[in-house]
Amino acid sequence: MAGGGGRRGKKGARIEIIPLIDIIFFLLATFIMVSLSMSKNQGVNVALPGASTAQSLGDQSEMEKAVTLSVNDKGELFFNKDKILATQLPMRLQTYKMSSKDPKVIINSDGAADFKYVVTVLDEVRKTGIAKVGINTDKK
Repeated sequence: MAGGGGRRGKKGARIEIIPLIDIIFFLLATFIMVSLSMSKNQGVNVALPGASTAQSLGDQSEMEKAVTLSVNDKGELFFNKDKILATQLPMRLQTYKMSSKDPKVIINSDGAADFKYVVTVLDEVRKTGIAKVGINTDKK
């Protein structure tokens, strides 16, 4: 009688690693795509006017650091997503300029908004001394 222990013919449970790696990469890619789709600009939704000469202001991470000033079709002003009065804009811009090493402003304006509101916002940004200003448009 030989004492072989009975384990010679049986194979133990095995975890396949390649399908596991495939699932991990799929989840990682899904997470990245969802994160990128969520990191749009910080302003409110407005119907942007189109421009055939529109250019990108920089990479996405740089634009996320910028303040977005939005003017809707009713002439209401938004600092990122906060509705503010035009009289509050200089103080908010000054605070932003002091707290940021490289202040940037993006102006969103509804195509139906009066141009005078956009000019007022641009004028206040210039008075504050912020040099990097962009006007957001849709590319035609």
